[in-house]
Amino acid sequence: MRLFLSTMGLVVIAAIALGVGVAASPRQQTTPAASTAQQATLPGDADSRRLRNEIAGIEGLLPQFVDRGAALYLLAHHYARLGDTKKSLALLKECLALDEGFDPLTARAFAVLKSDTKFDGLAEEAHRRYPPVHRAHVAFTVPEGDLFPEGLAVDAEKRLFYMGSMHRKKIVKITESGEVSDFVKQDLYDLMPVGGVHADPADHSIWAATDPGEKNRSEIVHFDAQGKLIERYAAPGAGPHALNDLVLRGGSEIYTTDTFGNKVYRFDRKSHSFAVETLSRPVFEPNGITVSGDGRLLYVADNLGVIRVDLGNNESREVNPGAHNTLAGIDGLYWYKGDLVGVQYGTGAFRVMRWKLSADGRSVTNSEVLERGTEMVDDPTTGAILDDKFYFMANTGIYNLEDDKVIDPAKLEPVHIAVIPLQ
Repeated sequence: MRLFLSTMGLVVIAAIALGVGVAASPRQQTTPAASTAQQATLPGDADSRRLRNEIAGIEGLLPQFVDRGAALYLLAHHYARLGDTKKSLALLKECLALDEGFDPLTARAFAVLKSDTKFDGLAEEAHRRYPPVHRAHVAFTVPEGDLFPEGLAVDAEKRLFYMGSMHRKKIVKITESGEVSDFVKQDLYDLMPVGGVHADPADHSIWAATDPGEKNRSEIVHFDAQGKLIERYAAPGAGPHALNDLVLRGGSEIYTTDTFGNKVYRFDRKSHSFAVETLSRPVFEPNGITVSGDGRLLYVADNLGVIRVDLGNNESREVNPGAHNTLAGIDGLYWYKGDLVGVQYGTGAFRVMRWKLSADGRSVTNSEVLERGTEMVDDPTTGAILDDKFYFMANTGIYNLEDDKVIDPAKLEPVHIAVIPLQ
């Protein structure tokens, strides 16, 4: 679910950082067009107070962030929203000097800076440093243009892909040859917007996470191999909640991110209970999540990086991206032969990346841009790995959906599933 820099998410985490309580508030679906990251106009009084609270929280945590560039970018964004162009430019300049891949032109908040020649210079330098990289091609196309998909999964044995729809609130099935059919039909089980999707290799069943939607009901849901609902479980306790992505660990555990709740849960499939994971730092809108091949390590992505959790002893620490690199803002996150593969949007420029990890999985030793700055990464979200190839949704169109309504029907188009070789 694309929730980058949404107001409620950062209000909650900023309050945590400041030691301030936050009351639960009604939930609504948030997409890029509705998020603060996509707004060009100055906020009202209430939003201004929230942004200043968020800034205070981020600045208080700034010394402990492994990826300083990610925090600087986020702060620059917020100061731009408040109209403090001088402060925003200074932070942006400091961020871009770290040469981590951030591109300020794609965030609408920075539109207020575009009349400044200093900003033009920063943007021009960013584009010079990070030119387009094109390696992907379209594997198949899903004709429906108003699905606004978020999650993609693959059943490797059956060689079937499954894609969730935020707008139509259903799950479609796609064969290798590109044949598309409904796996879970719209309105059949009163689903909310479908986010992360995952296939269980043991029985070919499908798990999915849903946004709370208009009924304020965020859940994880489980379907059998024919698409029949088996079980469903609501996020625990008072909100706000937005169960986003999820990953299976064997047959007994599921780990899921709660983007609005700023939490990561372990779900016990036998007791049907949720338990909050203790992490080394507060998380800012956690999103992508994956486990290592041996099931020993959990990786959680948020707007400021990736946290590694040793599930044997619960030790948690930030993955060090190294100099001139960032792990910020990963939507889809995947384990591949000791590496991490991710669909990244928090860098300002949408891109698909591969990061080689150290033997202990605590730091990045090398990074590779798989796709950047092309039509293959027109608002991508998540993907799936099959036969040493990474399949991902190239053009979800989620920016064209606000409060579950299509903003511009003329911009609807079929969804392209792109593929990149990993070997």
